[in-house]
Amino acid sequence: MSTAILTGPPVPGSSLDADLRSLGFHVEIASGPHETGTLLARVPADRRVAVVDPRFVGHLHALRLALTDPRFPAAAAPGVLTAQPEARPALARALAAAAVPAGAPATVAVLPDTLAAALDADGVAVHRPQLGTLVAAVPDDPEARHRARAAVDAVDEEAVRLRSAVKAHDGFFTTFFISPYSRYIARWCARRGLTPNQVTTASLLTALLAAGCAATGDRAGYVAAGVLLLVSFVLDCTDGQLARYSLQYSTMGAWLDATFDRAKEYAFYAGLALGAARNGDDVWFLALGAMVLMTCRHVVDFSFNEANAQSAGATAKTSLALSNRLDNVGWTVWARRMIILPIGERWAMIAVLTAVTAPRIVFWALIIGCAFGACYTTAGRLLRSLSRTAPRTDSAAQALADLADSGPLAEAVARITARRARAGFLAPLLAALGAAAVLVTAALTGPGWAVVAAAGGHVLLSGLAVAAPLKGRLDWLVPPVFRAAEYGTVLLLAAEADAAQALPAAFGLVAAVAYHHYDTVYRIRGNAGAPPAWLVRTIGGHEGRTLVVAVLAALAANRGNDFTSALTALAVAVGLVVLVESVRFWVSSGAPAVHDEGETA
Repeated sequence: MSTAILTGPPVPGSSLDADLRSLGFHVEIASGPHETGTLLARVPADRRVAVVDPRFVGHLHALRLALTDPRFPAAAAPGVLTAQPEARPALARALAAAAVPAGAPATVAVLPDTLAAALDADGVAVHRPQLGTLVAAVPDDPEARHRARAAVDAVDEEAVRLRSAVKAHDGFFTTFFISPYSRYIARWCARRGLTPNQVTTASLLTALLAAGCAATGDRAGYVAAGVLLLVSFVLDCTDGQLARYSLQYSTMGAWLDATFDRAKEYAFYAGLALGAARNGDDVWFLALGAMVLMTCRHVVDFSFNEANAQSAGATAKTSLALSNRLDNVGWTVWARRMIILPIGERWAMIAVLTAVTAPRIVFWALIIGCAFGACYTTAGRLLRSLSRTAPRTDSAAQALADLADSGPLAEAVARITARRARAGFLAPLLAALGAAAVLVTAALTGPGWAVVAAAGGHVLLSGLAVAAPLKGRLDWLVPPVFRAAEYGTVLLLAAEADAAQALPAAFGLVAAVAYHHYDTVYRIRGNAGAPPAWLVRTIGGHEGRTLVVAVLAALAANRGNDFTSALTALAVAVGLVVLVESVRFWVSSGAPAVHDEGETA
């Protein structure tokens, strides 16, 4: 149980004590800063502690936002402060500095506000939630207290909670066709004690059922699949809204929400491919191509965002000025969000086309739409990057290196190469040359030793690309280029193999590797660092897996079934290793308590 320390006796008629207890706090009463420090020392070190001014007047949800969000080491609102275990030492130091010597006159300062300022000065990031119309105040006389209570009564707290449950920047379809009612589903779930994790799991199961319906290959199955996919998306929106409505953020929720969206979508691709096969139409190449395109597109988003996460002011002024001007024209905001085919629009398109057309049409529409959206967003990011002037931070360069997923072969090349900072665009150029070599060779010659030689060249150039810190203007392109090389090689070699089941096996392998890459992204986002080095080495790194697949294809060049078996075994091995390690991490005490607010894409 968390502990809340009131810095004085409760004010008569106040509901503060009851509000704190309703939020799960055990309440202690101190007589001043010195006794507050004494009570703090008695609370076990692994518990959250809140310091609250007894004069506080405000909404219960204002307290909930300030005191119960587990994602931040410390958080504050007027009159209240909370500290997670990692911020407790800094809080103790701040209390010691604020303590009043015995016999000195008492101060009427708001102690939690003083402590929050001290934590800021001590280097602890104190989160201050946006309260909007919610009231949080510390009135210092009866008249001010009366006004504050009147302000509390004048605000519909429930309406504020419902509004804040919806993300501020969402896609057109989600904003106008899902959120107007899904927020009420979230409230219904909250009032019945359901958790976001349960809703997330229901969304996954619904999507898997949709994939199963699509796999039947008949029109009724396709219609049911389209309907169920939309239901799954409604639940997918609901789980995040439920988390924001009730502040039920958790480590398990972070893992589930971060991975299930891709699992649902890619499982549906597989269902469509199976359904098409029942009708004699082999679309596994398109299904795998759509997954490769979607994953590479997401890696572009993740890589660019991580590269610029700590230096937003260094992006191009010209492109930002144009973007800001367009934001002032209302319809352009929605047009720019829709043009990239974000998840809401994309799933709606997939659902409708599945119900009324054939899987081949669904995949072609998906590939064309996503390719256009990827070109649009990437072009804008290139323009911003080319006029970048500020240097990239060390942490951003490290994030790009982690996203690169370089294995022992590339590391060996990097170690024997002088690690000097590089000017210009050498790193992405080297990565692109290696990727082009292996992809073009695979496309022109098919499985064989020429591809193995090209994959060896890709290993060498990949190591050279990451031999120096990735701090160049376009170095954020390195991870997506590596993804395109690996996934594309698997796709091309499987397509040209003399075996009907090679492409489904390749689909499984790319899905397993993509899971590892998404898992890496969300660990970095939670400030937990990349997966352990032993995991990356065990599964070979991107260049090692590319080389292994090329060798397997060459060895089984005239035995397509052997290549299929090898791809299947590799997919199972990689999938088991990365999934077991991922589950271990996300259920551990060290996992970040984050809830993915979602990409529009």
